[in-house]
Amino acid sequence: MNTASNTSLELSLREGAQALGLALNDKQQQQLLDYLALLAKWNRVYNLTSIREPAQMMTHHLLDSLAVVPAFAEADNVLDVGAGGGLPGMILAIWAAAARPAMQVSMIDTVHKKTAFLTQVKAQLGLNNVSVHTARVEQLQVPHKFDVITSRAFAELADFINWSAHLLADGGQFIALKGVQPDDEIARLPAGWQVTEVRPLSVPGLDAERHLIFIKRSTTTNPTT
Repeated sequence: MNTASNTSLELSLREGAQALGLALNDKQQQQLLDYLALLAKWNRVYNLTSIREPAQMMTHHLLDSLAVVPAFAEADNVLDVGAGGGLPGMILAIWAAAARPAMQVSMIDTVHKKTAFLTQVKAQLGLNNVSVHTARVEQLQVPHKFDVITSRAFAELADFINWSAHLLADGGQFIALKGVQPDDEIARLPAGWQVTEVRPLSVPGLDAERHLIFIKRSTTTNPTT
């Protein structure tokens, strides 16, 4: 990327973060730009995303993922399922390294070229709060379960829950990133689970619907409605 495009991307990131109400320090901003550069570079060979232009990656990927950060503000141990190129997991990890140092972010994908990319990003950006797994999520076993499990464009909600519920800590929640509000998917949730919130998101520069779907285990005192 040339100097002009770098300057444009820096401005887009700074203005986008400001519009989202996120205070990013210089290191966070630089790491996000470095991540974007790595994504663009690797994408030419490994096809990590169908979006090719860095300016579009900034809006559709970085700012789209930064928009969800407030939902994770109190999370300690996060799993990003079907992490792909690291969205939102790597963006959360970059933010958390400075803003919430206790947070650990794990990412899992079945595709080795994608987890190789994530491992490279972790190394180059010096992210000690990141773990990367190459596996099917239904086969993953971990010593400490996750208080938040998330995904972006991974699977239908019912599959997302059925495949990864064994990894969710007691009292934990799923936070699924979706486009249009998925009413049909919500209606097909497995027994014992309930949506606690559907939160619309506004992504700077993106003219498309975005929603966060929060899902928890049902309880007798808070039944599914």
